[in-house]
Amino acid sequence: MAAAAPSGEIAAMSVASALKNARQFLAALAALGLAVGFAVKLIGLGVWSPIIWAAVTVPVLLALLIEIVTSLRRGDLGLDIVAALSMTGALVVGETLAATIVALMYAGGQYLESYAERAARREMTALLSRVPRTAMRHRDGQLEEVALDRIAPGDRLLIRQGDVVPVDGNVAKGVAVLDQSALTGESLPAQLKSGDAVLSGSTNAGDAFDLVATRPAAQSTYAGVIRLVEAAQRSRAPMSRLADRYAIVFLAVTVALATAAWWLSGDAVRAVAVLVVATPCPLILAVPVALVAGLSRAARLGILIKGGKAIETLAQVRSLILDKTGTLTHGEAKIVAIRTAEGISPDELLRVAASLDQASKHVIAQTIVAEARSKGLTLTVPTDLVETAGEGIAGRIDGRPVLVGGLHYVGGLVGGGLSAMLPHERVPGTLATAVAVDGKLAGVLLLADQLRAGTEQLLHALRSLGIERIVLATGDRREVAQAVATGLPIDLVRAELAPDQKALTVLSERKSGPVMMIGDGVNDAPALAAADIGLAMGAKGAAASAEAADVVLLVDQLDRVLPAIRIARRSRAIALQSVTAGIGLSFIAMVAAALGHLPPVEGALLQEVIDVAVIFNALRALRG
Repeated sequence: MAAAAPSGEIAAMSVASALKNARQFLAALAALGLAVGFAVKLIGLGVWSPIIWAAVTVPVLLALLIEIVTSLRRGDLGLDIVAALSMTGALVVGETLAATIVALMYAGGQYLESYAERAARREMTALLSRVPRTAMRHRDGQLEEVALDRIAPGDRLLIRQGDVVPVDGNVAKGVAVLDQSALTGESLPAQLKSGDAVLSGSTNAGDAFDLVATRPAAQSTYAGVIRLVEAAQRSRAPMSRLADRYAIVFLAVTVALATAAWWLSGDAVRAVAVLVVATPCPLILAVPVALVAGLSRAARLGILIKGGKAIETLAQVRSLILDKTGTLTHGEAKIVAIRTAEGISPDELLRVAASLDQASKHVIAQTIVAEARSKGLTLTVPTDLVETAGEGIAGRIDGRPVLVGGLHYVGGLVGGGLSAMLPHERVPGTLATAVAVDGKLAGVLLLADQLRAGTEQLLHALRSLGIERIVLATGDRREVAQAVATGLPIDLVRAELAPDQKALTVLSERKSGPVMMIGDGVNDAPALAAADIGLAMGAKGAAASAEAADVVLLVDQLDRVLPAIRIARRSRAIALQSVTAGIGLSFIAMVAAALGHLPPVEGALLQEVIDVAVIFNALRALRG
């Protein structure tokens, strides 16, 4: 059982929450007071204006002081101390108009900060808001609405039009039309047939259909995505923590400059003017807003980046390590060629082989069956079945004896003729399955795990982004890995690696700069965790790799790596730009105020123009 939070901490959190909710009211109060003060001045009652302005400043100042004390109790230095000092100093020296402007801009700035954060988190918040709470389950001929934690594998669920699929499963029958844009960024709905796998988090864009659950809700894809999003929202980037340290330095410089201006000129108003124009806003707001905006934009494209630290590291990657199976390749064997004996067509050979393979659970057999069904071939029910584990299967199709299996298995039963059907130069990694009908060799099916389309162009594009070194690290045989790497801009191929050796490969590449590892399997998890930035192919990859990675691609498309890096670099550049410009302008204004060229009122207005400009500049990271 988790330990309860200390009562003081709970009280501090409650106060912070109340202050956050009061921001809009305080901003409205300050605006109203400012307007009323000017109004009474216009009608000849100017003596009341300072009193009104002071009266509306005090509640904002008190709220600010409470917030500073709350931050200090949590162990954080209240970086809004400058605003509190400037309001207090302006009231003391009689600059009540400046004090009210600072109060309005402080309260308004806090509200603007909340707005900017909400806008920046828009896509990630949309993911969280779509979480279903219940599902319609078939039970004893009836439908019952049940909580998600009561759904078990094998349960049959009704997914109504517009429903968010609550758990991973398979289409029970018919066709399901699913909008997967929230997960993958793909705008076009996907049409899935009976037996096809359905990712939780998809929205039913067509007619109602039945789904057979394959996982509990807590272990389903969407639940994992939600956990990753929540972790990303809680995280802070190293740049943000660095900004805090710079803000403390900025606070010290501000106080020192204000004190020097007062001491050298003997005019306390100059010290107030320096405090009024000083602000750590570009540091404490621009960085998190820009980085969170980048996270949100990436989520819109089906790229889940786990927080500010990950997006900042992603922007600095210089070396790339790639797994082969499921990353550079699709991770699934496909039929790439069919060679037949005289008198039998390729489709007929495939139909006969698939008909017999329906009785086998072997992964290659299931691949052959899936290929035949995708071509619309009509399969026959096999009879007289005899399967030799790992070798092949024998039986009858349409009353004729048929053999399907490895070359040695089929060749040993029907004699020669195999060498004539095999290509003279077989690509390493290609698997041959022989088929015999009526005791004679009928043909050979060649299967391979093919390279993803556009891989060469993708790797060249990554080079152009500044990736200096690309390494292929795989557990496959060396000849297979070398064949895959042929023609690709890869600097080094490391093959026949165990999971711990992949992790060591990652560590050895760090000498060239920050390393990104891309993988999808359980065996890639140690390497993904060891890398500066781990990227997992999360759509079909193992849960362990998605948990270990810093970035998860929710769509099974390797080319999403490009926009991920571009978004990360743009967000980081905008954050640095905002900090440099904002702090630079604020420092120039402080010097002008210290020299007496910028009175408190004008300084307050200028300060808030800088703050607003910095925040909106940071929000540019939301756009392309």
